Parts: sequence; structure tokens; C-alpha cells
Amino acid sequence: MTATRRTTDTLVIVIVMLLVWQALHQVAGSTALPAPLPTMIYLMHAVASPRFAENTTTTALELAYALVLAYAIGLAIGVWMGAHRLSGVVGEPILVALYSLPKITLYPVVLLIFGLGISGKVAFGALHGILPVALLTMGAIRAIPPVYLRSARSLRLSPWQTIATVLLPATLPEIFTGLRIGFTVTLLGVLLGEMFASKSGLGFLIINDMSLAQSEDMVTVAIILFAFAAIANALLLWIEHKLHRRV
Repeated sequence: MTATRRTTDTLVIVIVMLLVWQALHQVAGSTALPAPLPTMIYLMHAVASPRFAENTTTTALELAYALVLAYAIGLAIGVWMGAHRLSGVVGEPILVALYSLPKITLYPVVLLIFGLGISGKVAFGALHGILPVALLTMGAIRAIPPVYLRSARSLRLSPWQTIATVLLPATLPEIFTGLRIGFTVTLLGVLLGEMFASKSGLGFLIINDMSLAQSEDMVTVAIILFAFAAIANALLLWIEHKLHRRV
């Protein structure tokens, strides 16, 4: 019953979005926004083209590298500041201030340090993901009942054993929430990096199509990115719900 209802709700949402899209096309015209049916036909041809495959591979590679960095650095900072109370008290206001800062203002600095190649886009994407992962991990560790840590001390566990057998299992659902949010903002950071200083990637395709007024190509790339982000977030959210039910 639940799966059927979800499927029905999804279909309703898709139909409503297509109707809104068609209405906006009628208002704005084909130059600004192509109609749904021609765009879908164009999409099927565009996906099979070498140009699209090459740029998709570039974005996927950059996103994978950026996620590895964002997760590794964010988890390390979050565990450290969550377990060490003084570090958390001092560092949390700094992380919150950095999180509220528009990251695009730091992009020129990132380019000066890492250059115009893949390293600059990876670093800029990771910069977006590190902070939410670190903040949510730190908050999750702080919320651990003190009896867990007293038990670890009574068992004479080392710091690494305490992290592996007490801290991470007890905070896994909340930490996974940070990983899910980190995925979304890291993807955004990679695409922004491709838009402003790149000659390859899906972000570059969007900004290039915009400058050339190729609306069908631009909307096609946007649809593919939307579908990828929606599917990935749905999968991560499903895993997150499973973890919460196990706690």
C-alpha cells in the first residue's frame, strides 16, 4: 500500500511539473524555455553523443574526488571537535561563520591556490561539503549519553577504539544525515566551479549554452542533473531512514 501510494504521488508530481513546464513555455516562448516534448526528444539524442559523455565523465570524476575529501576532512573535524570539548567550543563559531559565508566569494582564492584544472573544481566542491559534515558530526557526538563514554573508559578502550566501537555506531544516523547534505552541496560546488572557470563538465555546458542561447541543450543538461540529484538523494534518504529505525 505504501509503495503504491508513493508511486502514485510521484506520478502526480511529475505530471504537475510537466503541466507547469508547458504553461511556462506558452508564456515565455520557445527561445527562453522549449516545450517538454521536443526537449525530451532532444535529450535522447544528446545523451548518446560523445560530447555529453565526455563532459559527464569529467563532472562525475570531480564529484567523486570532492566527496572523498569532503567526507574524510569533515568527519575528522567533526569527531575531533565533538570528542574534545574545548576544541568544539572554540571551533564551532568559526565553522558556523564559514558555513554562512557564500562560498563563491572564496572561489578566486581557491583558483589562485589550486589553479584552473580539476584540482580547483575538486577543492571548491569539497569546500562546500566539509562544513555540514563536520557540524552535524560534531553535534551528534556531543549528544551521546555520557554513560557510553564512561563505559568506554571503564573498559580501558583506546581513543581509536572508542571512536570505532562507541562514537561512530551511536551517532551513525545523524552522521549519515550530514553525509547526505554534504553530497548535495558538494555537487553544487563542483557545478559552480565548472560554470565559472572551466572548459569541460556539465556546469560548463550549462553556462556555454546560456551564452549561445541554446535553450534546448541547457534545459536537457538541467533535467539530467535534476534527475541524478533526485535519485541520489532518494537513495541516501532511504538509507538514512533505515539507520534511524535500527537505533
